[in-house]
Amino acid sequence: MSSNEKTPTTKATLGLGGLTMNAMALIAPGAFLWLTFFIQSSYGAPMAAQGMWFGILAALLLCLATAIAYAELSKLYPGAGSSYFFAEQAFLSKTHAYKFARIAKFMVGWASHLYYWAYPGLMVGVTALVVGYMLGAIWPDTFNSAVPSPLFMIIFCPVFAFGVAYICFRGVTGTTAVNSAINVIQITALVVFSVMAVGYRLNHVQGSVGITLDPNGAPITKVIAMDKDGKPVKDAQGNFVMAKTADGKDQDFIVDYSMPIQKGPSSDDPKVMVDQFQYHGTGTSVIVPHNFNYMFIQACIAILILVGFESVTSMGEEAKNAKRDIPKAVILSLLIQGLVCYLIEYFAANYFMHNGYQMSNALGSAAPIGDMMIIVGTWLFGSPAAGKAFMLVQAFTVFLALIGTTLSCMSTGARVTYAMGRDEEVPEHFGMLHGEKLTPHRAIWTLAGISAVLGILTILFNFAGPGAQTDDVIKGLPTNFWYSFGLWGHDFAAKLPQSSVVITLVSNFGTFLLYMMTCIVAIVAFREHHMFNGFKHMFIPLFGIAANLMCMLFYLIGPFMVTGMSWHEPYVALAIVAIWGIYGLIYFKSASARAGKAIYVGSRPNVKA
Repeated sequence: MSSNEKTPTTKATLGLGGLTMNAMALIAPGAFLWLTFFIQSSYGAPMAAQGMWFGILAALLLCLATAIAYAELSKLYPGAGSSYFFAEQAFLSKTHAYKFARIAKFMVGWASHLYYWAYPGLMVGVTALVVGYMLGAIWPDTFNSAVPSPLFMIIFCPVFAFGVAYICFRGVTGTTAVNSAINVIQITALVVFSVMAVGYRLNHVQGSVGITLDPNGAPITKVIAMDKDGKPVKDAQGNFVMAKTADGKDQDFIVDYSMPIQKGPSSDDPKVMVDQFQYHGTGTSVIVPHNFNYMFIQACIAILILVGFESVTSMGEEAKNAKRDIPKAVILSLLIQGLVCYLIEYFAANYFMHNGYQMSNALGSAAPIGDMMIIVGTWLFGSPAAGKAFMLVQAFTVFLALIGTTLSCMSTGARVTYAMGRDEEVPEHFGMLHGEKLTPHRAIWTLAGISAVLGILTILFNFAGPGAQTDDVIKGLPTNFWYSFGLWGHDFAAKLPQSSVVITLVSNFGTFLLYMMTCIVAIVAFREHHMFNGFKHMFIPLFGIAANLMCMLFYLIGPFMVTGMSWHEPYVALAIVAIWGIYGLIYFKSASARAGKAIYVGSRPNVKA
């Protein structure tokens, strides 16, 4: 290795608390509630949203099994750094399986790119949605919150992707102090919103006067008059006209929890009316599974919000006692944010929903949680302006967390690509470090370009498929430069896959593959080892393999098992995954032949089991 390729020596300064905080920074519970609630409310069958909370619980159990596998592997290989190296070390240490070490390492590394390359691109896209929503709240005459400007978001994606990549290239990563501050801000914001959302529900009983949103997203306590076609009535000045009571007064909006299931248009044929879940009638309804298939639909999405706990396994050199603290940090980070934060905040958000803000409203908005924050903020602080200010403060904390999350996953993805380049398993220029910054610059800039493209794809057809806006909504958008491109008519958009869901499923499929392979690696690693424990090193990894495999298979069979579930998104995602896998197989064989490298390891090296 040349002098330019020597990485600086790291200091072992992190204890259990610091390691846990660094792992938690990538999971970012407040940010992902904001980001994924829209996807979870729109994807699948019209009734699937009622299984949201239990689906997250199921995904948490899946991740917990995988986290235990990571924790146990980090005890054996505290300095190895990731599944890519875990696979090689585990197979090389075995009497007979050593010959498959190179194959196992390549398969894990290649599959992990579906996760580590698609995930940053998805974060770029959803950050564009968050910022676009904020612009609509600040300048409502120029932008629309519910449907952010496609042109602005397209411009924003490469700027954000290369901006974060530049930070990564400079070698600046989130410090423990910064990550701790982000965690504190996010969890505080989460607790505040959750308490307010539950408080709103408890203080607005059936039949009381409540708050809803007008078509422009402004909070109101009155009912808007509708014409014979069901469209809002406006006066000569363009203001909404309120419905009147028998004595001529404006009609109050009355809270109702009695009809949680209503009829709505099918995503395949808007002329066909089907049952659609809108809100929970009771708190108990939030936490029960309702339907096994709906739980699976939600779990296949919810995996996105729980990944990141494994990132701490790459911090062996920074840990004071890696063998003791890293396994604990893996489990703690997942339990604190998954078991506590997510289950609390998703209960609060689902419990809040009622006839004033339904799943159909969430489906038509770029940021349902932002809408909810405006309503609860208006209620608690007493004015629409205060409600909007509360939402903007919360949105800014989400934006900060997204910078840290995108930076973290981009850095991790670049490290995996760099490691494979250094091993000459991918083009060797990816394995080069910058002479001055000592960062894998080629991998970083490549990932920035991929993230920019995936970010644009995420938002370009975000309002497609089940999220397609009606033609009336599209006509009501601002007619200016920012809305001059990227708007699709309802009939055309309804036939397209929802791109944000497709990119999410590609990333999640990569996660399922990576986690399943890691569980297999854990089984191999502890075979022939004196620390072998049947429950931790066989039963739990087998459960993890089965759970990940079932989620992947549900992509294939779900559309045929669940009435109203769209097949477009999962099958497009699977096609992308299949192309990546076939290309990987071809590349591995041809690259091995060109380099004269044996596919199978010829002899077992002297590796301690």
